Amino acid sequence: MRSCDRAGGILTGHITSFRPLALAVTIPVEYASQRQIRDRNKLYYRFNHWPIWIFVFFIAPGPLTFDLFERGFDSRMALWLGAVLLGTGIAGLRGRLPGVEPKPYIIRFTEDRPNPLYRRVCYTFAWSEAVTFALLNIVGLVVAIVTGQWYLKQIYQKAYFFMAGFIWVLGALGQLPRVKASTKGEGHERRYFYGTVWAVSVAQPVLWLLWKMLPQNRPSDAIKLIVFVGILAFMGNLARRGKLPRTRPIVPGELAVSD
Repeated sequence: MRSCDRAGGILTGHITSFRPLALAVTIPVEYASQRQIRDRNKLYYRFNHWPIWIFVFFIAPGPLTFDLFERGFDSRMALWLGAVLLGTGIAGLRGRLPGVEPKPYIIRFTEDRPNPLYRRVCYTFAWSEAVTFALLNIVGLVVAIVTGQWYLKQIYQKAYFFMAGFIWVLGALGQLPRVKASTKGEGHERRYFYGTVWAVSVAQPVLWLLWKMLPQNRPSDAIKLIVFVGILAFMGNLARRGKLPRTRPIVPGELAVSD
């Protein structure tokens, strides 16, 4: 069931779904035909997206990133950062990073267009980091609570590339949102991606702060786990309900710009 209203120059609405023995869930949507369409991306818009992909590829080697937060910046990270700056800089100048293109690639959300390789690679790495870091931190906290000892560094060294590699394989097979061979489902797939990014981007810094402030013992580790999982669940629910930026479904068949 759908109702609609006009707000802020954008035609918005709500989709109400009914589930047995559950309350109706109303999800706000955007009717993208009412959104302003841009033919080209402005220079500042392109430049502002570059640091996002610098960060994504810089933290891709998880054990190295763990060392960064544990001990600080060193020569290995400086060399890796230089390589990432060079690689993403060249890709950005060629318009081969999402959001850094001279003009938007996706305009019609239900159009069955090929998903370019650079988009599939970039979003695959972003998915792998968002999921792998969160899951390994949860595993590390559970192990610390059960054993009374912290093994998070060893967990990262042993399991990070196994888990991240599994997600890389899913991306190569086109089995992840925004990484599929076609851009046809972009109007919904992007909300899954941004919902995950919002949840992890809030939960991870809070966990790092708690890790610095609280002692390493079972009661404190239990608090860290509860807070971390609670934030993930809370932010995920907001994203599911379309309450966070870029998490509203965009009605298929209309025009819009995706980034």
